[in-house]
Amino acid sequence: MRFGVNYTPTHGWFHHWLDFDLDDVRADLDSIAALGLDHIRVFPLWPIFQPNRTLIRPRAVDQLVRLADAAAERGLDVAVDGLQGHLSSFDFIPSWTTTWHRRNIFTDPDVVDAQAAYLTALAAALAGRPGFLGMTVGNEINQFSGRPHPDPDPVTPAQAGRWLRRMLAACEAGAPGLPHVHASYDAAWYDGTHPFTPAHSARLGAMTAVHSWVFDGTAQRYGPDAPATGLHAAYLVELSKAWADDPARPVWVQEVGAPAPHVPPSSAAAFAEATIEAVLDCPDVWGITWWCSHDVDRALADFPELEYGLGLLTNDRVVKPVGEVVGRYARERHRGVAGVRRTALVLDAGEPEDAPGRGVCAPGGTFFEAWMRGASGGGRPGVVLAERAGDAGYLAARGITEVVFP
Repeated sequence: MRFGVNYTPTHGWFHHWLDFDLDDVRADLDSIAALGLDHIRVFPLWPIFQPNRTLIRPRAVDQLVRLADAAAERGLDVAVDGLQGHLSSFDFIPSWTTTWHRRNIFTDPDVVDAQAAYLTALAAALAGRPGFLGMTVGNEINQFSGRPHPDPDPVTPAQAGRWLRRMLAACEAGAPGLPHVHASYDAAWYDGTHPFTPAHSARLGAMTAVHSWVFDGTAQRYGPDAPATGLHAAYLVELSKAWADDPARPVWVQEVGAPAPHVPPSSAAAFAEATIEAVLDCPDVWGITWWCSHDVDRALADFPELEYGLGLLTNDRVVKPVGEVVGRYARERHRGVAGVRRTALVLDAGEPEDAPGRGVCAPGGTFFEAWMRGASGGGRPGVVLAERAGDAGYLAARGITEVVFP
């Protein structure tokens, strides 16, 4: 399994692209390599790289390539995000999409064409470079699609799906054959009305990217040292696999960290150990990319009102019993499956891919609580869709021997 970090430059934060200094970058990369890590995730700022719809700055692209080459020299692979987009509570949107030029970044044809051209250009510049892992469409760009964003670009689930497919195809056009992905913040999993759905995350792109931040209400509700807090990332991994068409689809824990003050420095090491140990128990995890808490801390300390609380919501629509017959069928049919005994909790889906995800539940909700009870009971539960609870092949592929309806 891969283990790396989200690269936050020591000097200049993500504004370092304005005063790019390769020596500073090399020093950071030396420190990262010295920790024994194997990859970094890099964030070019979209307005700096594409300040005009028809201008992709060659110098900025060259700086990104030089950073990737410097990382490769130190044995570090590089994953590159494209549309930044949004970082640590700050938006970075080019002027040609805002104010007097206001356009919907998901549906306006000119904007979408420009985004695709930009992603293809970045991918093409990096294609063939040693250690280039592939593109992420953008960092949590789904946060622009609805509340709590103060100025959202409305989009339907069907439109969000079309936009994601177009952006992923643009990455593939620039760097064919690499594992290009997209990444959403956790409203995609926890808010059943959000236009970017669990099915989008779990079925589009080469892997599922999970961003696990316990300031979503988990740490506030349970505390920094509680089992629920350390298990949050593993919960999202299992939830994502329930929505995947392929039971063996890789999952990348692309962002996770110990954000103060919710996880204070005195608890950070134990939190990291508990989080990683729990994720290691999940099947098909491609890797973990840690994010140092200082970056999130600084942003949220400046703007505490932006600290969202989706995790404090309870979604009563989740986990409805689908009948004793299915549960009995699953238990009896798979009681003899070899390997570690695993329990599956049932998630009621019942929605097409591009429809809002019914049955997703945040920390504090009924489904999460039931999952936690299973985890604390000694077994490491999985999550399956209700429509697949009676599917022998699906359950066997997951190593599931028992299905429980919370």
